[in-house]
Amino acid sequence: MAPFSLPAPAKLNLFLHINGRRQDGYHLLQTLFVLLDHGDTLDFAPADTLSLRCDNPALPVNDDNLVLRAARLLQQETGHAAGARLHLRKRLPAGGGVGGGSSDAATALWGLNLLWGLDLDVDTLARLGLSLGADVPVFVRGRNAWAEGVGERLQAVELPPLWFLVVDPGVSVSTARIFGDGELTRHTPAITLPASLGAATFEAFLKEGHNDCEAVARRLFPAVDKALDWLQSEAGNARMTGTGACCFAHFADQQDAHNALRHLPEYWTGFVARSTEISPLHEALATLRARQNSGPA
Repeated sequence: MAPFSLPAPAKLNLFLHINGRRQDGYHLLQTLFVLLDHGDTLDFAPADTLSLRCDNPALPVNDDNLVLRAARLLQQETGHAAGARLHLRKRLPAGGGVGGGSSDAATALWGLNLLWGLDLDVDTLARLGLSLGADVPVFVRGRNAWAEGVGERLQAVELPPLWFLVVDPGVSVSTARIFGDGELTRHTPAITLPASLGAATFEAFLKEGHNDCEAVARRLFPAVDKALDWLQSEAGNARMTGTGACCFAHFADQQDAHNALRHLPEYWTGFVARSTEISPLHEALATLRARQNSGPA
């Protein structure tokens, strides 16, 4: 198969409520995942052995890298012995709460499934993804989703197109550190998925929902605290995504979001992105499959 590239999109948690803790230490939560049209890119090429390069020298490409772990997991599960030459082009910050590593892993699963001709279905890939991380299945399935449990119980939802400014305050936040903090709120009452998730319901989520990890991150990481305050002053709304460090605000349209981005303090970075109903990964996969099925011109 000829070399190809696939996107690994970012996500935001519009809210993140922690409802309790299991006996094994994992936290029970409710969240709303939104997929964005901005993210990393993973290049695939056939090869005799498995290798990974990354254009960000700060990101290790050792056995802990989720892309390599996803590839080896597929080999183990299927007995497939072929290799692949992988090149990860990073745009998403590590430890940013926008799902960079999890999304990269999901894209690796789908891309190698295609490259190696494994023909595994979405449920199988999501099951494998869950063993790599709680957020991986939402990227495998490729839909905006309401999530419960430890994040593995997903229900696809439809949302209106939304524009966001995402700010990276330049710090990497450890999920384990946030979830292990003694002051983390772990008793937010569970809520029910609304029958409709239109514009009015979304606005209610922004106003009434919250991120239980935010107070801990503000205390431990002053840059997160400052980024949230800056976004609140610019947009009138601000929230941290996941366990941090990235923060976001919702804007009425693309122009308003770009106007705010131009005012971003130079010591931070940020990007404007739109939510997508179908993941850019799944759109790219559909294009590749159509090209394969059409055959030579």
